[in-house]
Amino acid sequence: MSEVTAGSTDRRAFLRKGLIAGVGVAAAAGLPGSALARTMRPTSALTAGDVAILGGAAIAEALAVTTYSNIIDTAPFFKNLASDDQGYLRSARDEEMSHYLLEIGATKKPSPFKAFYYPKGMFTNAQTTLNTLVTLEDAFIAAYLVGVRDFSTADLRVTAARIMGIESDHRTLARVVAPGVAKKDGGPIERITGVLGKPESVDPPNNNGYERTLKWTSINQAIAALTPFADKAAAGKAGFDTTKVYAFKPFTPKLPNPLGAFHSFAG
Repeated sequence: MSEVTAGSTDRRAFLRKGLIAGVGVAAAAGLPGSALARTMRPTSALTAGDVAILGGAAIAEALAVTTYSNIIDTAPFFKNLASDDQGYLRSARDEEMSHYLLEIGATKKPSPFKAFYYPKGMFTNAQTTLNTLVTLEDAFIAAYLVGVRDFSTADLRVTAARIMGIESDHRTLARVVAPGVAKKDGGPIERITGVLGKPESVDPPNNNGYERTLKWTSINQAIAALTPFADKAAAGKAGFDTTKVYAFKPFTPKLPNPLGAFHSFAG
């Protein structure tokens, strides 16, 4: 999968809906796990910039949850993976959901995007699935690094770094899964095409000495990169399959140490 792009008109509409139109508050109280989300309190009032970053991150996390959920529930290759690889993907889904609840708990504004589009062959072709997954994790890492740079308080910046570390785990472990894809499912997969748009060997899976920033300096760049996943017109321009739309289904995550995520921004 090549680097995600979208037309400028679509990007402006997407940014306006996601960041300027307010991201909507009505659904927050009814979400599963919202009682956990309500326990979080920032140490000081959020700035407009903080809310923008958290809003963009919530969109990304909703997309991540939807991606992992459909890999687990619908991808044929998933059931043929080793049990520990299946467990990794299930845990990753829980972790992404916990991030989402953390962010909407802070802003009281859930993601405005409740359904997503994907490249053709997503969830049916293991190579496409893992290419896309690594592409998204690369984007999530870069987005949280924007937060590390631009959040207004130390607590928020540390929280962004803590989440970014988990996204880095996910990128690496997605590359670990690739060689374990069964032959009948198109495996073993030896190269992954991520956000840079070129195939990279999965050996070694932890192939970054430093996380990639993608040269992003604004959360708007992250949201623009995700536009084809959430906007039908942009999805069509990117060559995604617009005949299928996948709903975001929130749930209460099960984590070994949920207070590590939910207790406070300071942690």
